[in-house]
Amino acid sequence: MEAFGVSTLLVAIGEIGDKTQLLALLLACRFPRARWPILAGILVATIANHGLAGLFGAWVRDQLAPDTLRWIVGLTFLGIAAWALVPDTLDEGEAKPAGRYGVFALTVVTFFLAEIGDKTQLATVTLAARYDALIAVVCGTTLGMMIADAPAVIFAAQLTRKLSFKRIRQIAAALFAALGIAALIGVG
Repeated sequence: MEAFGVSTLLVAIGEIGDKTQLLALLLACRFPRARWPILAGILVATIANHGLAGLFGAWVRDQLAPDTLRWIVGLTFLGIAAWALVPDTLDEGEAKPAGRYGVFALTVVTFFLAEIGDKTQLATVTLAARYDALIAVVCGTTLGMMIADAPAVIFAAQLTRKLSFKRIRQIAAALFAALGIAALIGVG
């Protein structure tokens, strides 16, 4: 349960202001009547991407000595904390017209690709390496993505006027830094 809760919280906060959340906003503004296909596309892309990331993290956990893994996890979380402070931007040109496959397929492909190498994907790898609970980690990180991205899709117009991404990035950075320090000193 700890792996699920930590994964959900970290990704939900870490995703706010992230390029994939900006992509969700962009898609929702471009296709305002396609909220459900966009949400379904985000879910499918996240399960696929974070599933692969989690498998890689579990493989890493099995390959490294516990002390080596502890240092890698701790330093990675500290790196993600620093990265969380940097605002993401998204080029308007990244969202293409829906084409013949529709908004759902467009969302799946763009989200899957945008998430490659993203801080939430790296967090999933790190969490899967940290916890011996692959399914809990992937379910938690997926839920965290949906918690952050669903409101962006549903309330796109209102959110773009009212949300302070800077403050939320600072909170996310603090959480990642705390986990990094805890891993380095061997807590948890």
